[in-house]
Amino acid sequence: MTSPTPAVLVEAFAAGPCRGNGAAVVLLDQPMGDGGLQAIARSLNQSETAFLLHQQDRWCLRWFTPTCEVPLCGHATLAALLALGHWQVLEAGQPVSLWTRSGPLAVQLGPPGEPTQASSGSVVLPSAGLLAAEPSPPLIRLLQERLGVKPTDYWGSSLGYRVALLPPEAPLAAMASVASELQGADRAGLVLMQSLEGLELTPSEVVLGRRADYQLRFFAPGLGIEEDPVTGSAHALVAPFWLERLNRRSVVGWQCSPRPGGMVLETASSGMIRLSGTGHLLWNGTLHVQADGCGAEPWGALLA
Repeated sequence: MTSPTPAVLVEAFAAGPCRGNGAAVVLLDQPMGDGGLQAIARSLNQSETAFLLHQQDRWCLRWFTPTCEVPLCGHATLAALLALGHWQVLEAGQPVSLWTRSGPLAVQLGPPGEPTQASSGSVVLPSAGLLAAEPSPPLIRLLQERLGVKPTDYWGSSLGYRVALLPPEAPLAAMASVASELQGADRAGLVLMQSLEGLELTPSEVVLGRRADYQLRFFAPGLGIEEDPVTGSAHALVAPFWLERLNRRSVVGWQCSPRPGGMVLETASSGMIRLSGTGHLLWNGTLHVQADGCGAEPWGALLA
């Protein structure tokens, strides 16, 4: 017997349709086993499908790609938050924690100070320090061939991402994907970023009324991602660098991918990074899936 299960597709970190990073969000009324969750994620075929379940007076959240479960996903967390607002489960300005494999993540509908905007929200994500490193000769050659520049700085990180800072004149937004040409450690996640200070921007590069301070692109062919449209974890990683460099309490990051989007970033009281942005509801529907009534143990582990 199948049961109707609410589901939506939210384009996170986007102000309108067909932009930003899409994630499906499914609202469960009982625990479902990993096999069922993976089958749904495979059928929905989004980069991430977020599953929400309310238990023990807490919201639990898990993320699945079409092939596996992942421990953290920023854009799908924002999508899940905005879905709860769409389903009128949460009110604007109401802080709540979503319990995940990466611990409880603080979220709130509406950007800080503007709780009436139900199509926007904030998510607090962990960050990680940038570790000085040397770019490989193949990466230097690739950037010179594609952009006519060398990286001015280069770092590794505990996330496994590599980060290269490019000079402002590099035509990063116009560059074709470099995913297939990356080698070695860069294949596990390469962030290419540059400052936008002093450059003329289009109206698109404005987030919650503020112009972007920097932009980046993210390639991770080693994870099966040729290019991620808007990457919350990458912005959370580099936000401390930009906050210090620009001497700001908050900065605006832009991702100049073929499906662009951006977010406002600031340090939360926990020392993690608060990401604020908007999302667009692309479709709203109902799944008809088998309610297997099993798989409670993995869900319960989120509350341990």
